[in-house]
Amino acid sequence: MPTLRLSPAESSDREYVETILEANDLPTADLDAAFPALFVCVGESERSDLESRETERRIGVAGLEVEGNVGLLRSVAVEQSARGRGFGTAICEQLLDRARAENLDTVYLLTTTAAEFFADLGFEAVERETVPKAIRDTAEFSDLCPTSATCMKKSLS
Repeated sequence: MPTLRLSPAESSDREYVETILEANDLPTADLDAAFPALFVCVGESERSDLESRETERRIGVAGLEVEGNVGLLRSVAVEQSARGRGFGTAICEQLLDRARAENLDTVYLLTTTAAEFFADLGFEAVERETVPKAIRDTAEFSDLCPTSATCMKKSLS
């Protein structure tokens, strides 16, 4: 698995976050409210011909909204140039580790394009109506993601 670190998104990251989310057709309408839950993912880039050492660069964003003892995994996006190298999996695993550290029981998500990817991480499809009200009341669930999105959950206990 690639080396990366998640850093809480800062105001200086806003343009990057918005750009990568838009490029991946992910919601940005609630960015102000969601910003405290978002992380910028920094990983090692490919070695350049001019450098003999690895350099770090932003490779994606992801978010984890905490609502009591459950969470919402959201806004997972990896730079096109970094795809296929395990960064998406590493990002999700780190966020799930954070969820476990916060004693969350279950993490939910909505996806329109990556159900198979999340199933490989142990998420299972569920009906939206079975999701706890605190998660259903988030902007992502109530307004931003289409009802056709696949709703998924992963139990952490």
